[in-house]
Amino acid sequence: MTDCHINGSVIGEGCSLNRCHVEGSVVGVRAAIGAGARVERSVLLGADFYEHGEPPGDLPRLGVGRDVVLDRVIIDKNARIGEGARLVNERNVDHADGDGYYIRGGIIVVPKNGVIRPGVIV
Repeated sequence: MTDCHINGSVIGEGCSLNRCHVEGSVVGVRAAIGAGARVERSVLLGADFYEHGEPPGDLPRLGVGRDVVLDRVIIDKNARIGEGARLVNERNVDHADGDGYYIRGGIIVVPKNGVIRPGVIV
């Protein structure tokens, strides 16, 4: 953890948190959260492995990228959230299916091994 603000949250072992804000959330083992990210009222299940080197193809890095905003999100294991994505359900959608995510009961869910491309806004 480097220069992070953590409030009312549980952080699992082996996490890599870099200049981020985490509030009212649970962050699972080996989770990575990039600089400038803001995670509120969310559950991140972490990862089964550490990623070394560049990710395959044009995939975002494993974990939560730089400047990502998450609010009321469940992220399953080994998911990739690209830089600058905003998963906050701004339109208060109750039920929807999207590219790499779905919404149930107003909660955004990114399934296991899911990928959210950089800059996506939900």
